[in-house]
Amino acid sequence: MSESQQSQEASTGGTHCPKTDSVGFEDDCDQTAQIPVNDEPGDEALFPTCVTDRIYFIDLANKQLRTISPEVLSLEYLEELHMEKNLIVSIPRDINRLRHMKILYLDQNHIQDICEELGELKCLLSLDLSNNPLSCSSLPVISKLQSLRQLRLYKTNLHEIPVQICKYLHHVELLGLSDNNLQCLPKETVNLTKLKEIYLQKNRFENFPKELCQLANLEIIDLEQNLVSLIPEEVGFLTNLVKLFLAFNNLSSIPPTLRRCQKLAVLDLSHNLLHKLPPGLKNLIEMSVLRLSANSLEKFPQQICCWPSLSRVYLSNAGLRTVPGSFTRLTSVRILDLSENCFDEIPKGICTMKNLEVLALDGNQIQEIPAEMKELTNLKCLSLSENQFSIFPKEIFLLESLERLYLGQNKGIKFTSLPEDVSKLQNLKELHMENNFLEYLPASISLLTHLKILDCHNNLLKQLPDCLCQIQGLQKLLVQNNQLSHLPEDLDSLQQLELVCVEGNPMTDPPIEVCCQGTSAIWEYLQEKRHKKAKKLKIQSLWRGLVNQEIEKKEKKEKGKGKEKPVKGSKAKK
Repeated sequence: MSESQQSQEASTGGTHCPKTDSVGFEDDCDQTAQIPVNDEPGDEALFPTCVTDRIYFIDLANKQLRTISPEVLSLEYLEELHMEKNLIVSIPRDINRLRHMKILYLDQNHIQDICEELGELKCLLSLDLSNNPLSCSSLPVISKLQSLRQLRLYKTNLHEIPVQICKYLHHVELLGLSDNNLQCLPKETVNLTKLKEIYLQKNRFENFPKELCQLANLEIIDLEQNLVSLIPEEVGFLTNLVKLFLAFNNLSSIPPTLRRCQKLAVLDLSHNLLHKLPPGLKNLIEMSVLRLSANSLEKFPQQICCWPSLSRVYLSNAGLRTVPGSFTRLTSVRILDLSENCFDEIPKGICTMKNLEVLALDGNQIQEIPAEMKELTNLKCLSLSENQFSIFPKEIFLLESLERLYLGQNKGIKFTSLPEDVSKLQNLKELHMENNFLEYLPASISLLTHLKILDCHNNLLKQLPDCLCQIQGLQKLLVQNNQLSHLPEDLDSLQQLELVCVEGNPMTDPPIEVCCQGTSAIWEYLQEKRHKKAKKLKIQSLWRGLVNQEIEKKEKKEKGKGKEKPVKGSKAKK
């Protein structure tokens, strides 16, 4: 790559990409562009060979750097700098030369003190100092960054937030304070009037901070994994609240004033001490995601049946036995988790959810599947592990859209066979049949041409069908803890197969010592075996050819002798 190309790739016409935070169960990933670097060791070699004062964006993350180099600090127009995951111990005083800096990521380093000069970056919009052993005494410097919109101080061993930060950072919209030792917020937090997102996971809050209830612009509050036992009535003032995460706390009740938060779309109350929801919550018609798993609910919360936008419902391990008739109103639900409850049959109302894509009913007492299940024409994932089926429920084969099927039976009645009709699931990508009593796999399994994962560990399989080698898309084969002694000899022909687990089998071909070395060793063994076999066949063929030649010669010789005998006889007669 030429120097001009390097310079072009390292430059953008503005800030590159704002950082995103992981919120509850929703995964957001950082996406940052990278510039080409040299391979030689040393900090100076990790900077691009072509440096101009018009570079706006640089990514030097995870390069084992110990400082921000003078070359970087000389880039007057630099707007975004990624220096996370390095070995930096201090921020150089010359940082104030980067007067156009808008985004600065220094998380996951070894920084203790923040120099006063950092406060001179008047254009800074986003600062990340997470995962650093920061000294609390140096944090007030941040309060000088009055243009700041995003501040992340995750996992910095904070016991309190400096009052100055809450007093002067009037433009902050995102404040990340998760994974610290905070027990409360300063009363000056009410000055953060533009705050939209606050992340307080994994702290020591025993009470929901009332200061937050005065911040009318708040859209996201994350208080997961704290010790919160009470939500104040004032939470109803948060009329712009969209996402509220309170999982893994000590909540025994929810204030009815939450109904005023009519923009609420995501509510996570899982792993608490709740027995019911207040009736007024039926007004939360914007709700799309509800998590209530691991609570001791007295009955199914009927309020949720009034939420027309509800698309994901998580009610695992909630002590449920039935669902109300109004459950059929939830026609927008795509993901429904009712696992680890007390259902002895599949509620008929589920079969009317035409948009359902994921259904989890594992860990119940279900004995059969209703024929109406065939109406779930969009179902892609079905989990029925650890139930009480006496025989394999063939009604599953009517679900032709199915892509993932889970029927592991660690606790339930174990299956002894997999029907040949499994081939009807032509869209199946994953089949999980672990912890059963399967002695063989049907030959029809080879017709599952889209299968990528086959999990049959902890069964009684004595051999795998050779036709398994016809599933060219297979990526993972998990057959550990069975009774296998050998693998199909052409298994290595499956070029996408990246993982083969055969531990806990009495393997002789390949031998156990080869299997313990992993998939690549198994492949090498099978290839060598086939090579030896081909060589042996070739030798046998050559030998057979030589033997045949000898036989032909002998036969010709015998024929020649046979022709001479009549001649001798005629002489004797004369």
